[in-house]
Amino acid sequence: MKYTYKNTIVSILFIILTNFSFGQTNEIKITFIGNAGFHMTDGNTNIYFDFPYKSGAYGYMTYDETELNKIKDNSIFIFTHKHADHYSKKIVKKLNGKIYSGSNRKKISRLEKDISDFKIKSFRTKHRFSFNHYSYIIDWHGKKFFISGDTEHPETIGLIKGIDYAFIPTWILFYAKEKNITIDAKTKVLYHLYPNQKVEEKPTTDFIIFDKQGMNIK
Repeated sequence: MKYTYKNTIVSILFIILTNFSFGQTNEIKITFIGNAGFHMTDGNTNIYFDFPYKSGAYGYMTYDETELNKIKDNSIFIFTHKHADHYSKKIVKKLNGKIYSGSNRKKISRLEKDISDFKIKSFRTKHRFSFNHYSYIIDWHGKKFFISGDTEHPETIGLIKGIDYAFIPTWILFYAKEKNITIDAKTKVLYHLYPNQKVEEKPTTDFIIFDKQGMNIK
């Protein structure tokens, strides 16, 4: 009996330590859902940007309803603004989690106390069809992410240095080139494309094109 008891304890400790180790890798995984919507996780905390939105709004990407069933419990939902191709009031009100937008900037800053090794800053950026549009810079486990949303103005991202991943629509590239503004990002992730939209930039070490739903970044 003693031998069995000891082996049981050892097995339990092994499982606990294995799970702890997995949760502490600090590896961030990003999964594209559609439009400007994606899921970001370090294995412990789950953050959704600009999702859930109204599927197919304004002719942009649709998604299968099973995507809603995949949403993790007690997740964090952050929105750049509340246009239907970024946000669905009908779905959001049913979510089990914390919901933020740039308009409650003080509240969103409290996430830094709740999430390990995490910092977030919101910037009010111009979008001609929205009075409350915000872009974000996130520092998480040593990586810096810029989430642009629908802003047409590259001035904000042009002031930020050392970005690892910049999530931007194609028009930001156009306006940045037009105004001679440098986007200091190791990787530019082009998102918010229409279905079957083609872009000039090719998938290289400098560019990732989110044109296929379910694409991952690790």
